[in-house]
Amino acid sequence: MNVQVSMIFLFGLIFGSFLNVCIYRLPKKQSIVWPGSHCPSCKNSIPFWQNIPVLSYIFLAGKCANCKFRISPIYPLVEILTGILLVVVWQHYGLTLSFLHYSILVLFLLPISFIDLDTRLILNVLTFPGIIVGLLSSVFLNQIPILNVVSGLFLGGGFLWCVGLLGNSVFKQESMGGGDIKLGAMIGVFLGPKVLIALFLAFFLALPVIAIGLSTKRLKIGSTVPFGPFISLAAVIIVCYGQALLHQYLNFVGSL
Repeated sequence: MNVQVSMIFLFGLIFGSFLNVCIYRLPKKQSIVWPGSHCPSCKNSIPFWQNIPVLSYIFLAGKCANCKFRISPIYPLVEILTGILLVVVWQHYGLTLSFLHYSILVLFLLPISFIDLDTRLILNVLTFPGIIVGLLSSVFLNQIPILNVVSGLFLGGGFLWCVGLLGNSVFKQESMGGGDIKLGAMIGVFLGPKVLIALFLAFFLALPVIAIGLSTKRLKIGSTVPFGPFISLAAVIIVCYGQALLHQYLNFVGSL
């Protein structure tokens, strides 16, 4: 394996370990800094040799070394997924400022998605800092014109706000949460006007999942579906494959 790929994947595992702390603690309104890593059951501190990403989970068979409390497999999943996504972004941008810019976006999207899946909430404590960091990163790292950044902010949030209003009038209940709207705005700051493509793609990604849920009766009309993961996945797809998808679309339209 390429040395650069190995290093990026390793850093991804380390960042993923920190993201696990965010995913567990932020919904509980706990500090992500203090106290240090500890078992959620017995509260025993976890020494660093028992806190090595992925490896410690394997060696300890997914259990606390002290009380044998079973640790969720979500922990190594987040670590591995973080490493993979950073490698994928690197493959498209190399070791550039754009790579750093979009890696920051990925590091915000992962905890947002997993928290939304677990709690049906998209937290302001992630989206608001994400908007600020994204604004600075877009302008100073990725050198996106400030007009594009601001338009992305309003297009991302405004589009989902309009969808929410439409859904409210049709279904007579809240159909788009405020957290989703803020997430759209956050992604818009990172992507600029391309956020609209990501949001359209998010709906297409969600449709088959919702259809399967309804057909198997796991979902009912009016059920709450976490939309954050679909928005996040669509954003990553646009970051890595947006140009190719746009090219294919234009070729398709041109052939009609």
